[in-house]
Amino acid sequence: MTTTVLIVDDQVLVRAGLAALVRAAPGLDVAGEAATGEEAVELAARHRPDVVLMDIRLPGISGIAALERILADAVEPKPKVVMLTVFDLDQYVYAALKAGASGFLLKDTPPERLLTAVELIADGELLFAPSVTRRLVETFAHRADPTRRRTTGLDALTDRETHVLHLVGQGLTNEDVATRLVVTVATVKTHLNRVMSKLGLTSRAQAVVVAYESGLVTPGESP
Repeated sequence: MTTTVLIVDDQVLVRAGLAALVRAAPGLDVAGEAATGEEAVELAARHRPDVVLMDIRLPGISGIAALERILADAVEPKPKVVMLTVFDLDQYVYAALKAGASGFLLKDTPPERLLTAVELIADGELLFAPSVTRRLVETFAHRADPTRRRTTGLDALTDRETHVLHLVGQGLTNEDVATRLVVTVATVKTHLNRVMSKLGLTSRAQAVVVAYESGLVTPGESP
């Protein structure tokens, strides 16, 4: 089965290089190429790629705005959106994770690692260790205006679902959570899927952001 990738970058040489890399990889193909956020939204709706590889900073509408529109307009299964950035601790990366990005890659990522990352994200995995997500979220979540913290929706969760979200927010993997709760990994996935459905989330990274911004997890809290 072929995984299709939409490539979005305003630099033609970067875009062409990524496209050539994807086309040469077994099991991957290019769904389209876009130079702006507007083009990305249009092509994502037209071609329904499995993965969108998109620069976080674009002319016109930003990569984050394009991400939000792509996910809002997409039918199931929604594409996995991976943001390309220069700095891992970038406030724009945090905003992208909050908006529903499935992960991010640095622009100097080696070709082999980039291709592996695309394959992993297509299978629903994270592109970075949970600890990296946690470090990024901790860096920016505490800067948010406390009066604007997101709390709505958490009361819809069961006690077990809230506990699972708390542990995921602390950076634990599904296996770690299963061990902590003495349940199967499949049970953890079921609880997490219900959490994401009830809160309208599209990625695990987004769940980590919500856990912090709701106050369920506090910066520096030990798992």
